[in-house]
Amino acid sequence: MKHRAEFFMITAAMGFAVGGVAAKVLREADLDAFRLTQIRITSAALILLIITLLKGKKQLYVKKSEIKDLVLFGVIGIAVVNSFYYFALKYLYVSVALIIEFTAPIWIALYLRFVKKKNISLTAWVGIICAFLGLVLISQIWSGKSLHPLGVIVAILDALALAYYFLAADRLGQTRSSLSLITWGMGVATIFWAIAFPWWNFPFEFLTQSFSLSGDLSGYSAPGWALILWIVVTATVIPYLLTVAAIRELSASTSSVIGMIEPIFAGVIAWWLLNEAFTNIQLIGCAAVLVGIYLADKARRGVSKA
Repeated sequence: MKHRAEFFMITAAMGFAVGGVAAKVLREADLDAFRLTQIRITSAALILLIITLLKGKKQLYVKKSEIKDLVLFGVIGIAVVNSFYYFALKYLYVSVALIIEFTAPIWIALYLRFVKKKNISLTAWVGIICAFLGLVLISQIWSGKSLHPLGVIVAILDALALAYYFLAADRLGQTRSSLSLITWGMGVATIFWAIAFPWWNFPFEFLTQSFSLSGDLSGYSAPGWALILWIVVTATVIPYLLTVAAIRELSASTSSVIGMIEPIFAGVIAWWLLNEAFTNIQLIGCAAVLVGIYLADKARRGVSKA
């Protein structure tokens, strides 16, 4: 099929976006962000492990020198990224949390400039300024109705963790397949959560509870297990597998740009289902941040290849 890879990436972005809406419902019902991450990651890890084993267990072989990097990738790149995003959802709109998280390429550009001492182009600086001005417009600081500070702080920390994920994935992806890397990351994150939050204390009762939806679906409710199943299958396993398949045919930069439509999908879906509406100024801010992310990511990839 022509443009199959692009179709896969767009479908994956839609899946991730819809998962954020389901997670928002659970978070507003006070399900702990870490427990939500735990059941999502653990369920996805088991499914990915089965798929990887069917493709050949050799993909899971690891060298002693890789263990440290894989552990850090799983803890920071998977466990922290997912849990901090879910934590931020309690205080921010779904799309706002995603947009802040997606500023990761900007932090990578700053890391390359001030830590690695590499020169970055004027395009990167324009992107950085554009993104931060966009965040100011989204927060509307001058109106006295700024974004929840805790939500913003956690979302920024999430962006930093995502920046680490991209840097680590670029490095580790040189020696193993994307499926193997994702499976290892999910597996490490699963073990991390099992140690930090033992399963015998897990609030399994929420799986049978009914959660009220909102927006145009305010007259409906869904059981906890159905929302979790939706998050695990539609918003985790399928999008990850589609992304892995697409990256084989697309350049990294093209994949990154297509992936940026996720906050847009999330905003539209959250507006429809959760009544999360933006002012015109905030919409301009969202557009500015996305443009800034694109410019910074484009410049960052140019530096990485140098």
